Order: sequence, then C-alpha cells, then structure tokens
Amino acid sequence: MKTKQRQRYLAAHNQSCRMVKASLALSVIGTFGMPVFAQDAQVFELGAVTVQSSKEKDGGKDESIVTNKVLREQDLDTVSQAVKTIAGVGLTKNSRNEEMVTIRGFDSRQVPVYVDGIPLYVPYDGYVDFARFTTFDMSEVRVAKGAASLLYGPNALGGAINLVTRKPQRAFEGDVQVGFSEGAGRKAAVNLGGKQEMWYYQIGASYSSINSFRLPSGFKDPKTKQTDTGNYRSNADYTDKRLSFKLGLTPNATDEYAIGYVYQQGEKGQPSYAGNDPTAKARTWRWPFWDKDSLYLIGNTKLGQDYQLKFRAYYDRYKNGLDMYTNATYTTTSAARSVYDDTSMGANLELVSYALKNHELHLGLIYKEDRHEDQDTAGNKKYRDVTTSIALEDNIRLGSDWGMRVGVSYDKRDAKEVYQWPTGSADATNGLIELTRELGNDAQVYASLARKTRFATIKNRYSAKMGTALANPDLKPEFATHWELGLRGSPWRNASGQAAVFYSKLKDAMQTQVVASTACGGTTCNQEQNVGEARHAGIELSLEQTITSAWQAGFAYTYLNRKNLSDSSVILTETPRHRLYAHSRVQIGDQWAVQATVETEQGRQVSYNNAYRQLGGYTELGLKAIWKPVKDVTVDVGVRNLTDKNYELADGFVMPGRTMYANLRYQF
Repeated sequence: MKTKQRQRYLAAHNQSCRMVKASLALSVIGTFGMPVFAQDAQVFELGAVTVQSSKEKDGGKDESIVTNKVLREQDLDTVSQAVKTIAGVGLTKNSRNEEMVTIRGFDSRQVPVYVDGIPLYVPYDGYVDFARFTTFDMSEVRVAKGAASLLYGPNALGGAINLVTRKPQRAFEGDVQVGFSEGAGRKAAVNLGGKQEMWYYQIGASYSSINSFRLPSGFKDPKTKQTDTGNYRSNADYTDKRLSFKLGLTPNATDEYAIGYVYQQGEKGQPSYAGNDPTAKARTWRWPFWDKDSLYLIGNTKLGQDYQLKFRAYYDRYKNGLDMYTNATYTTTSAARSVYDDTSMGANLELVSYALKNHELHLGLIYKEDRHEDQDTAGNKKYRDVTTSIALEDNIRLGSDWGMRVGVSYDKRDAKEVYQWPTGSADATNGLIELTRELGNDAQVYASLARKTRFATIKNRYSAKMGTALANPDLKPEFATHWELGLRGSPWRNASGQAAVFYSKLKDAMQTQVVASTACGGTTCNQEQNVGEARHAGIELSLEQTITSAWQAGFAYTYLNRKNLSDSSVILTETPRHRLYAHSRVQIGDQWAVQATVETEQGRQVSYNNAYRQLGGYTELGLKAIWKPVKDVTVDVGVRNLTDKNYELADGFVMPGRTMYANLRYQF
C-alpha cells in the first residue's frame, strides 16, 4: 500500500510539472537570476540541497542557478562574478580587498556558502572572500533567497549559496582551458572525469593569477604621497590555485556514495586607499597565504520502498596570514604576522519519506564544531563552538495545481572553549511556508513567509578590537521575517523568467554600542549588542529569451530599498538602489558568435568621513567574439569595461579599467 501511495504522489507531481519541463527544454538552459528546471548533464546531484521533487530531478524551483554552460560562456571565473548576474544579488569590495556578496541586502555573514552542501564560511567572523573561490570545476552555482530550505542548517538568515561540483556522464570526458589578460593575467584549468558501471571519478585543477589591473581613464590618486602613479594599480596582485578530486560508488540504481577533497591555496595584495576621506587609513597590507581544504563524504541510501537516507560528513580547514607594512615598498612590517587557523568538522543526516500520500517529508539533523586559533605575540587564543540543529520540512501536493512547502527547525550554539572570557550559549527557531499554484502557459505563482536567524560569530562575541571593546558571550541571534510574492516559469514561448516582490524585516541585529566601563583604559568601551532593526524591500525581474535560433538574450534587474528602523540617521550602506545585468549572444554561421554584456547600478551609499556619500552610478560594457574552428575547440577574444569607465564599489578603491583578454578551450 505504501508503494502505491508513493507512486500516486510521484504521478500527481509529474502531471503538474510536465508542461513546465517541456517548455523549458526549448529555452536557454543557463539563466541569470531565475530558477532553472532542467539540469546540466554533469551536475553532481548529491551535492544539491533541495526539497522540491528531489526524487524526480526537477527540483530547485526555489533556487536561482547559474549553470556550467553560462559560467564558461560569460567567463565567470569566480563565485563573486557568477552570483552577481542573479537578480537580488549584489557585490561589494571592502578595505581588505575582499569581494563580498549580498542577497537582498543581507551580507556574507547572513548568507553562508557551501560546496556540495558542505559549509565553507570562516568560523571566526563568518566571512569568506568570494573572489578566492574559482568556478572551473563547478557544474552549477545555486542561490537560495529568503525562503531557502531549512535543510541548509543554521545561519542562513538571508539565504544560501551552494557550489555544486561536476559528475561525469561518459567513460572518459573533460576539458582544458587557458586564458590571458592585461596586467599579466593568466589562467589554466583542466577537468577530467570518467564513469564506469559501478563507480566514477572526477579530477579538477586550476591556476589563476594577475600582477595588477589597468587603471581607468580619469583616475588620479588624490593622496599627498601617491601610491598609484602609473597605468596599473599598485599591490593589486593575486594568485589562486585549486585542486579537487571526487571518487563515487554507485552499487545499484538507487544508492550513491562519494568522497571528495578540495584544496585551494591563495595569496594576494591589497591596493592602498585612493580616495579623499581624511579619516581613511592607507593600509599597506599583504596576505602571504589564504589557504583552505575540505574533505567530505556524501551518500544516499534507499531504505525499503518509501524512505531514503542522505548523509554528509566533513572536515574543513582554513589558514590565513596577514602582513602589515609601514611603507608602500612592502619591506618593513609594523607588527608580527597575524595568523588565523580555523577548522570545522561536522555531519548531517537527512531522512526522506514518501510513506504518506502526497507528501515528501524531510527530517534533517546537523552537528557542526568550529575551532579558531588566533596566533600572535601573546600566544595562541583558542575558541571552540558546537552548533546543532534539527529540521523538519514537507513538500505537499494539494491536487494537480496546488502545492505547499512547510518547515520548522530548532538550532542551538554552545561555546565550549573561550580564551579568557566566559562561555555562552544561544538558541533559535526557524520556520517557513510556501504556497504554489500552477498556471496556464507553463507558469507558477507562489507566496512565501519565512523566519530565519543567524548566530553571533566568535568575533561578534569576543573580539576586544585591540583593547577598545568588551565581550558579550550571550549575544542573542538576530532574526529576519521574509515575505515574498512572485511568478516564475515560462510566460511565453521560448522564454523563462521570474518576477518577485519581497519584504524583509530584520530584528535584534548586532550593532556596536558605547557602554560605561573602565576596562578599556578610559570611561567607556564598545560592545556588540542586539539593538538593530531594519527593513529590506524590493522588486526582482529576470527573463531569458530565445529570440531566434541564432539570437538569445536576457536580463536580471533588482530594486532594493533598505531602511534603518532603529536609527534613521544611520544609513544602511554597500548595496545599490538599482542594479541591472543584461546579456545578448548572436550566432553567426556555424563557427562565429558575438556576445555582449551590460552591468549598471545606481544609488550605492558608503561610509565617508564619519558620515556618508553616494557613489556615482556606472555602466560597464563587455564585448566578446567567439570562434569555433572545429567542433570541440573554442577561441574567444574580448574586452571588459569597454568604455574605460572610472567607478568604485567602495570609497577609495577603484575598479579595473578597460581590459583585453583571450581564452582557448578544448572540450572532449
């Protein structure tokens, strides 16, 4: 009887999704800023964290996906470049030369990043430098927003980003690519894979580096003692190396197990501040190493006719070194090298049940242990957090046209070891509900409500900020309530897209407050407290259209309005009011194609001279010619920032000017 119930569930779901699948098969597979229902052949499905229809491989409706095809066509070599093409996603650059991502105004601490469902964010402060994560070995990059699945685990307050690796489909396959750009930019990558009857392997290796980047027209370093006087930006170099390996076992048609290892090694400089703010510090910093490696095991086992068990176990390590120099020649350091040594280990269990008619029920259990060591002249400062979570999420089919997704989770974080200060703990409850209805013309309307939380990081709770701050061991989690109404799918022939209206209210946000205390050498100290309240509201529009068999185009637009409700005099910074990413590709015969991209934004506020300033809007144009001399070889030559626009994403940190590049790729 249970087998028949499961079959009826799958049959009802297949009937409601059949028309959507048929239409999207005609549209462009890779989209910008909208759900993709079809998957690339090389997607490692075990690496996806999804609820809807995971059994039938047409899940991910609640996630925006950038496929491997688009990653390569658009030269989106880093995760930050990939996700900025999605509606609702923004990019910022901070004073540490890190590329940070925001989703609907929520920053990287509130939007964790994963590889194949394994968390990668740094335990100490929750941040990652998205420019250090390359995409050469990725099958797709997935972005989940406000109503992201609770199975991602704790801290997904504003959404989640999941980097899904490749899985081979043939006995032997792969690709090789090399590229060059101005500023002595170089890149090389190779991916090899093979699939046998009961096992498979996937290997990837990549190298990318640049010595500098060309300064745009009209740039002039305003400092009295200039550091950028030539045509190229000083101390803007980086080198990133990445190696990935995965070995999989498929003993039968339903079960799969894979062990994976990812190692990346990086180093980078930091361009000096080149703005007019008299209070800004002209830092001369370099990172001699920015290294990360992850070992993980993922499996999926069928238990009888109505159950599946999916598990993940992992060990992740991050090491970071910072040298601070006293001059722009980078010969004398002002202090000992600052070294972070962080590790995370954990396991996830997920039980899926089809035993109830019209239900796909998921039960998730998560354990994560984070360790941080801060090495300085005073010795090692050790911290250890343990985070646990239990989540229940159900995908319910309400007849042929209606569906509902509901979920609830409980998270807990305990500080088990803390240098000098008292330990503390916190807990949080999350929930979501989403209602969907299938419409004519292969479209779907949906409405969702979600409550999400984020725990305070080790830095939030315990950083003394060089003797100016007090610890707050029992800092509560911040939480946000998300409302969203939208339409997604295929509005007309050969098109796919999404239109969404969203509203998020953030409460108990962590902000620095001044408190009376003599512990900092005076009469006051700073302390992180739960006092912030904000509102994020906006509109997202995205569309991919196959205009003719030779012409395809698309765009992703975001309108975002953020307001500080706890103190209207404090402006929320680092996100633009309007943002648009658009692209078009025209095939000219069998061998030639031309591709154009447009990226534009307005209304970005940044901190400036103890107040604020609005950066000038910009429009960056890209143009590329593609030649396929033979079937499996692609040669392209292009230019970024065609008009040599002088613009910034952060005050005093100019973006690259006009840049020429060339790539060669062979796929077999």
